[in-house]
Parts: sequence; structure tokens; C-alpha cells
Amino acid sequence: MTLTRLFIDAELQPGRDLELGPEQAHYLGRVLRLRPGEALHVFNGDCGEFTAVVASLGKGRAKLSVAAKLTTGTESPLRVHLVQGVSRGDRMDFIVQKATELGVKRITPVLTGFGLVKLTGERAEKRRDHWHKIAISAAEQCGRIRPPLIDVAVPLKSWLGGKPQDADVDLILKPGAATAMTSLYAPATKVCLLVGPEGGFSDAEYDDAAVQGFLPVSLGPRVLRTETAAMAAVAVAAALWGDLGPV
Repeated sequence: MTLTRLFIDAELQPGRDLELGPEQAHYLGRVLRLRPGEALHVFNGDCGEFTAVVASLGKGRAKLSVAAKLTTGTESPLRVHLVQGVSRGDRMDFIVQKATELGVKRITPVLTGFGLVKLTGERAEKRRDHWHKIAISAAEQCGRIRPPLIDVAVPLKSWLGGKPQDADVDLILKPGAATAMTSLYAPATKVCLLVGPEGGFSDAEYDDAAVQGFLPVSLGPRVLRTETAAMAAVAVAAALWGDLGPV
């Protein structure tokens, strides 16, 4: 049986008791059917991972006792920032989930000219919260202790205008690009990957990205769907320069 891992939005330290809210209490008691005295692991994305024991469970409430801190090695040494064109349906959910599993450190959803999704104001905040929950669930499942940072969706042009300058290399996927992603030298610590939505990028968007230093790269001779392209690019980066390659 797989040991339960639970993300806790609270400070963690040995000997501390934690009161859980109704949603997490229901998850432990009704969904996982844990009982007092059973063990699990808890993490908060900041302090590391700890063993814990269910101290008590009741209707809409639960208490955990935090025990020892664990040593974990599940965070990739390569910092991948995925800037993803927002797509329709559940494609973005899939991308967020799988990017978390593959070790991505930050996901920035961007709105593009050919994109079919429009997000502004409160709706954009709600989608961000939705994707954050997906990332937390994926982190609980895959063993990560730091879920990726999920940004609120913004127009691509706006993001490019204020783009962080901390990546060692900025790459934009472009079908038919002369440079293969697999031919590049390894970045020191961080790579930024810019991936289009289902409609791809416009010529103007490729030009704007080039002005900001993005190098067009290809993933082979076939045109990939947006969710496939994003995961393939992240997997290639992790295999070549991160922790998915040979030990």
C-alpha cells in the first residue's frame, strides 16, 4: 500500500499538532479511510517533508501529530519555467499535472492571438486556483515536496514585456525550426520553455519572442499537439539536463 502524502498549508516542525480543515479531514477519513494511529507524510512546499500520525478523526475535523523530518531528493536540479499558451478544455489541466510530475518549477499561462480561451479578472484568478490544486494533487502523488508556482494567466505580449531575465536559455517551440532542442548545450541551472496553444503562435508573436532573446527550436519532423509538445519539451530538457538522464 502506498503511503499517503498530504500538502499542508501551515508551518511544519517536529512535535507540532495540526488541525485540518473539513475538506482534508473528509479526504483522510472518508476517501482514504485512515484511522487514528496511522502514519502519513506531510509537506508544505517550503519546510521539507515530515512523517506524521493521525491523532484524531471526526466529522469535519482531523488532527495530525508531526514527527521527524525526512531527507528527500525528488526536486530536479534543473529549474524549468514553462510558459504555456492557454488551451481549451482539459488540456491545461493535463499540462499542469504532467509538468508537475516532470519537475517543472514554474508555470505561466499566457493568452495568445490564436488561442481560443479568454481569461480576465476574477475568472483568471479562479482558473489559477484550479490549476494550483491540480499541481498540489500531482505533487502529493509523485513525491515532490515543492509544487510548481502557478501564475495568473496574462497576455503573451505583456509577459514578454516584463519577462524575468534569470534563465540561462530561452526557447520557443516552432515546427520546422532549424535548431533541434537536443542539439543545445546544457544550461547552467534554468531553462525557459515557451509553448503555443492549439492554434500555435502568430508570426508577430514569434518576432516578439525573438526580440526578447527566445531561440526557436524543434522537437522533430512531426507537428505535435500543444499538450504533447509541452510534455515532450519538458521531458527532453529533464533527460538531457535534469534528473531523468543517466545516473
